[in-house]
Parts: sequence; structure tokens; C-alpha cells
Amino acid sequence: MFRIFTNINRKAFTNAIIATVFVILITLIGSLNLQNFDAALIIYFFGTISMAFGVVYHHSVWKQRPPTKKYWQRTWEFVFSKDYWVYLKEITRLSVRNILFQRFIFPRGKMRWLGHFLLATGCLISFMVTFGLTFGWMHFTLKPGTTDMYETHMFGITVMTFPLNTVMALILFHILLWTAIMVIAGCLIMMHRRFIDEGQIATQWFERDWLPLILLIAVSVTGIGIWFDYTYLEGKMSQFMAITHAITVAMFLMWIPFGKFFHIFQRPAQVGANIYKIEGTRRGMQVCPHTGEEYASKMHVEDLKEITKEMGFNLEREEDGMSYLEYSPEGKRSCLAKAHLKARQEAGSYFG
Repeated sequence: MFRIFTNINRKAFTNAIIATVFVILITLIGSLNLQNFDAALIIYFFGTISMAFGVVYHHSVWKQRPPTKKYWQRTWEFVFSKDYWVYLKEITRLSVRNILFQRFIFPRGKMRWLGHFLLATGCLISFMVTFGLTFGWMHFTLKPGTTDMYETHMFGITVMTFPLNTVMALILFHILLWTAIMVIAGCLIMMHRRFIDEGQIATQWFERDWLPLILLIAVSVTGIGIWFDYTYLEGKMSQFMAITHAITVAMFLMWIPFGKFFHIFQRPAQVGANIYKIEGTRRGMQVCPHTGEEYASKMHVEDLKEITKEMGFNLEREEDGMSYLEYSPEGKRSCLAKAHLKARQEAGSYFG
């Protein structure tokens, strides 16, 4: 019965428990001991806890893999080196370019970039607003003594006052409506691509490629439904729409650690990989003994040697101790061809 627990990664499980407790603590602290916690958002809260546990567990296991672990260690080594300000500037630039504006996807197509940008921006803004409301960090109240002035509170502190029937009120009270429209548009662009792109049609999986998009559309449509109900139906369907939306959001949050959207939490690591490449180039490039051309950084090759040994692979040649990792892809193919030729010569037959 308890055999399932024997394969659990203990370090990752511990980190996930700590993260779950941390989410509960920041909710207690940020909501002033639940004073500003909205009980109507309890489903979102449990969905967030489940997501936090799953994401941290998955991320911890992923980070324990030797290549990922090496990238992680190297990134912090560079960030806290004597070139701290140089790399901090580079991290900021790459974060704005590739995470905020999703420019890394632009070379693959303008429409693909647009869909990716709408999805990423809509989801990130929705996450910030939803988590702020769910944790009780943010809430709105009428200003005492008025009937048309609202106050925005963050951690129990009034940070903004604005009147109704203004652009600011329209933006703040409908921000999740705008992000829902962005997400739906992004999903439709991605779905269109999966209908017409031959490569996608041949390789896509329902649970990996279609289910996340369907869940996002369900979350967005039910969210718009809440707005539509209160605006045009006088709240007659409020209970049904609120529960339906909460269920779809909880399902999406719990799916994140196990589906394709886990890369939301992997993407920042790509910034570290870019820093790794920059530093590797600065330290010098590896020259292939076969082609005589540069193909990778020396640091990358040395790290690969260390990782392969750690994983139990010996890729050094017996005759001279040189590692096959020092060869470029073309050099490795040449070494393989020579090994086949030598084996056939020793066997006394080139064919058969």
C-alpha cells in the first residue's frame, strides 16, 4: 500500500512541503491574519497550494539532473563574480527581451510570436492579479464617507484612490477581462497553427499540446461569463458562473506542474544558459582536433567531461587519454567511421 512512497524524491518532497507552508504563511501575513482573506476564493487558494507543491517538487527533481545542476551552479558563480554588474545588466536585458517580450520566439514566425506573447502576457498578468486577491494581499473598498470613490489596499496599506466611471476604474475592475481576451486570442492562434502545420500535426499529443490550450480557453471563457452575467444578466447566473470558473482555474493550476505549461517556471533558467554561453565564449573556444575549427566553449567541454564521469560514462580513448567530447559533431562522426573501418579490417571483411 505504501510502496508508492518509496520512489518519492525526498529532497524534492521536502522542498515542496516547505513551499506549501511558505504559501500558507505569506497568505496569513499578507492578509493580516486572514482579515483581508476572501473566503469566496478558497477554491483558488487550494488550487494554488496544489500548484506550488507540484511545481516545486518537479522543479527540484529537474534541478537535480547533472546538466541542469551544473548550469545552475555556473549561473550563480558568474552572477556573484567580480563581473557582478556586467552579468546583472545582461540578465536584466535578457529577461526583458525573452521573458517580458518573448522575443526568443520571433525568429520562428511573427504570428507564432504574437500568439506566444498574448498567451504569456495574459497569463502572467492574470497570475499576479489572481494570486494577489487569493492571498489577501490586495483588495478594494469604498472610501469611507463616499459612494463613488474606491481605495486599493496592498498588505493592509491604502496605495491608491480612484473614482468610479473613470479609465482607471475601467482598467482595474476589468483587468482580468482584458487578459482573458488576450489569452483566448493567443490560444486560437496556437490552435490554428496546430491545425495547419504539418510538423505539429505529425508530432502533437492531446494531453501535451491541446489540453493546456483547452483549459486556458475554459478558464478565460468562464471568467468572461462572470463579467457578462453581472453586466447584462443582473447576476442571475452568478453562483453557477463563479463555481464553474473556480473549478476550471483550480484544474488549470493543478495541471501546470504536470503539463507543458511547466516551462513557465523553466524559462527563467534559459537566461542562465545564455549567461553560460557568453562567459564560455569569453573564456575561449574549443578547437576540434579533426576539423581544426572552433565549435563550442572550452568551459562547456570541460563541464561535459565532469558530468559524463559523474554519470558513469568513460569517453576517453585508451591510446592517448583524449576524450571524444573534445571533438565536434563532424569529428565524432569521423571517429565512428574510423572505428567501423578498423573493426572490419580486423575481421578480414569490409562487407557482410
